[in-house]
Amino acid sequence: MISRTVTVVNPSGLHLRPAGVLSQTAMRFQSDITLECGDKRILAKSVLNVMAAGIKCGTQINVICDGPDEVDALAALTRAIESGLGEMS
Repeated sequence: MISRTVTVVNPSGLHLRPAGVLSQTAMRFQSDITLECGDKRILAKSVLNVMAAGIKCGTQINVICDGPDEVDALAALTRAIESGLGEMS
């Protein structure tokens, strides 16, 4: 199991579109992927769970990956989150 803390940079937080991008990125991997935000633990492969968490811009989240491709999964997810999940120019 590996993890890394990243900051959400999307101006509107993780609403439907970026939550969908995050979940689709997570689904490409076999590893279990969890997001920790405060006391919440969110399954990253569920767009509804990601949206329901209400994660706003500037929030630090801990991305936790556990499985056979955890290194690649963590790299892809942190890169996606730090680049704005397709919403930043």
